[in-house]
Parts: sequence; C-alpha cells; structure tokens
Amino acid sequence: MKIKKIETETDEIPEQMIINSITAAVSEQRLPAGTKLVETTLSELFNCNRANVRRALSTLATMHVVQLRPNRGAFISTPSPKEASDVFEARRTIERIVACNVIKNACAQDIVDMRATIAAEAKARAQGDKPAELRLSRKFHMDLAAIADNQVLEKFLSELTLRTTLIIGLYNTLGSSNCAEDEHSRIVQAIEARDEEQLIRLIDQHLKHLESSLDFERSIEPLPTLAEQLNA
Repeated sequence: MKIKKIETETDEIPEQMIINSITAAVSEQRLPAGTKLVETTLSELFNCNRANVRRALSTLATMHVVQLRPNRGAFISTPSPKEASDVFEARRTIERIVACNVIKNACAQDIVDMRATIAAEAKARAQGDKPAELRLSRKFHMDLAAIADNQVLEKFLSELTLRTTLIIGLYNTLGSSNCAEDEHSRIVQAIEARDEEQLIRLIDQHLKHLESSLDFERSIEPLPTLAEQLNA
C-alpha cells in the first residue's frame, strides 16, 4: 500500500506534528487502543527521521496515550478495566474542583460558547459524524477546565479526557461519546444559575453514567492499518 504523507505546517517541529496528529486521531477514535505505531510508517507519513518519531512516542508514553513494549514496539494504550475505573475516579475528583472555579469565573460569553458547542455536538450526532461528536464532547469538558483558569488541572484533564476516549472506544459497544445532550445542557444551566452544589452533582452523575455504559467483556474488532487511520 502506498503511504500518503500528512500535510503539516512547515514551521512545526516533527515531534510536535506527530504528537498533535496522534492525539487528534485518538480524540476522534480514528486511532483505537492496541494500534501498533510502526516507526518506519510514521517516519514516511511525516517525512522525518526515526529519531524524531522515537522522541514523539516517548512524549506520548508520558501522557499514557502510548505504551512502549520492550522488543515489540509502540502501541496506542489499551487501558485495563482497573485503569478505566481509576481514570473515571480521577476525573470526578478533578472536575469537582474545576466546577467550583467555573462557578466563580464563568461569564455570559462562556455560557453562549458552551451552548454553541452543545448544539454543534448534537448536530454531529444527528448527522452520524462520530469523530466530530467525540471531538466536541471532549471540547465541552476542556472548555470548562479553561474557564476554571488552573493550567495544572487543565493539563491533567486534557490527558484524562484523551484516555477516556480510548476507554470508551475499547469498552463501549456504541463507540460514541455517550455524553447525552441534556446532561451537558443541565451542566450549563447550573453554571448560569451559579449553583455550585447542583453543578458538582450533575458532573458526578454525568461521569458515572459514562462509566456505567462500559462493557468490559466486549470483544475487540480487527484494526485497520496505521496509515489508513491517520489519513482518515
């Protein structure tokens, strides 16, 4: 199969191009858990040397997006059921703190922007555009973290939401974000009402709903090639 090179910005360093492309593909479930990341394929796709690829994969491993297996290579992480439970527990803890800061910081434009994201997510769902739906669902939660204005929490949540996407893709039979439109809408209503207690309760319920939808007995389907997934 002929590999189509990925077009990127010329001023972007190779490692960052690889990291950005892989994290974007993971966030849209185009690059599912267990995919082998072949150095030579990535080198061809991004027109860079294998040292660039190795540095990018090492960074992705620190983000728990990639697993480096001795004598086998690099793979998109395959979270275990225990890891999935730990990720959701961590998200509930962090998003409770985020919620408190959002109540203090959110302005009228933030409310407008969040409702626009919810509408775009609903449109993507109605059109069957799963990558867009997943991307917008993650964006909703990352926008909350941005409003909270704590860069450390935002960095942690960025990693955890990526890992959540992997978990949902691996263990949810629908393969969708499973974020119900009305759940996100009620979260925004609580923010607009400055009801901190209600907001924390809604976020907890929302994340528990996501976790309860997982099927840890689900069989894994065969994967397409790396080039096909990154070029999707």
